[in-house]
Amino acid sequence: MIYAGFGLYIGGTWCAASGGATAPVFSPVTEQPLGQCPVASAADTAAAIEAAARGLAVWSATPAFDRAEALHRIADEMTRRADEAARMISTETGKPIAQAGREWGLSIDQFRWYAEEARRIYGRIVESRVPNGRFEVHHEPVGIVAAFTAWNFPAALIARKVAPALAAGCSVILRPSSQTPGVAMVMVDCIRAGTLPAGAVNLIIGPTAATYAPLMADKRVRKVSLTGSTRVGQQMIRDAAATLKKVSMELGGNAPVILHEDCDLEAALDLCVPTKFANAGQVCVTGDRFYVHESLQDAFVEGFVRRARAIRLGDGLDPAVGMGPLINAGRLAEMERIVSGALAAGAQLATGGQRAPGFNTGHFFEPTVLTHCTDDMPVMAEENFGPIAAISAFRTEDEALARANASDMGLSAYAFTRSPARARRMVAGLKAGMVGINSFAMAASEAPFGGTNHSGMGREGGAEGIRDYLDVKSSQMVWA
Repeated sequence: MIYAGFGLYIGGTWCAASGGATAPVFSPVTEQPLGQCPVASAADTAAAIEAAARGLAVWSATPAFDRAEALHRIADEMTRRADEAARMISTETGKPIAQAGREWGLSIDQFRWYAEEARRIYGRIVESRVPNGRFEVHHEPVGIVAAFTAWNFPAALIARKVAPALAAGCSVILRPSSQTPGVAMVMVDCIRAGTLPAGAVNLIIGPTAATYAPLMADKRVRKVSLTGSTRVGQQMIRDAAATLKKVSMELGGNAPVILHEDCDLEAALDLCVPTKFANAGQVCVTGDRFYVHESLQDAFVEGFVRRARAIRLGDGLDPAVGMGPLINAGRLAEMERIVSGALAAGAQLATGGQRAPGFNTGHFFEPTVLTHCTDDMPVMAEENFGPIAAISAFRTEDEALARANASDMGLSAYAFTRSPARARRMVAGLKAGMVGINSFAMAASEAPFGGTNHSGMGREGGAEGIRDYLDVKSSQMVWA
């Protein structure tokens, strides 16, 4: 039982669900149960809210330097348990163990970064027009935070929310995906090393009606943060309106990748292929649409296909594996639908395109490359969230920009070029919250992460990441 000793975490205590309900969590590799996870009831969520309110009263009054030390203690414990955490990530998601280890390392970075940001919540003094007066601008924790995270990066997504919330002085109720509860449990167990007041961090796992709905309805929950789909984000905005909660969210993507005729083709391929197929393509910021200058198209496709065919599929716990399974059978069926639709619309299959042969169990789909894709095909117009690379040729820079920007999504976008002037034009012209030039490395604790348009609002990471967890208060002080 990989969940033994854990459970829900409410008021500083591991506990079973109040009604005793449990549900199995399945391996995407074997399709067998990994263990039984407690399923929270509405009563459990209510208890977590009460605990968070008590924890907030103590934690919000804790000096910033003490909060910083607590976050460093958490990071120390996470470092100590890195191997255990990486195995849990790989076991629940199927992603290769090396990728799981890097994710846990990025999560540690978030706690380190926000430990220091806790010491840098600056106010300011503004001169007043009133004689002998001045304004003082302060920042205060927003209150109880509800954090909703997805399964594809079950550790990093938690850290991006919990670390800045704690640094700001907020208490947190974490509701992770029910498909990856063990990663959340390990992280919360590491958070206990911070010796936070009881209720400062709480963990509930369960269905929407019992967890999400009570959190959204309770006016004491002042901030919600989501990583999820655009559809869920739209519903959350509507639900948050009733109690006027602050909302930040990182939603879907459909990232374009533009490869100009002057790029270093081999270097670009060495980045594009492993990035596209990392976590079996289940990454919101990965490249989906590859716009390749017509002079490079044949060489790019050949290099992409050759590298894709060399990727070894299997259980992510095997260090030799380069790509694991999709998270569930539904995603596998969706990949088949996307590929068949693209081929019916005129795309050509360069490699892959089917469930991976040789696997009796598991949700394995071949690394897939489609060419001659047009912008009206769903494989280009919508996020595929899987191991499918759609490739199309372009002639001019203006054409590439126009086609890249023809999407409601605006999470990330990428371009490869040797020209500094063109690089600046790409950064200015691409409509996305994050733009990579000759790089896909966007997820760093020191830089803001997030999108525009239908890809969300707010930022996680960087100095900007703590702002969504703070309220601004100004005071006018006049002395006779």
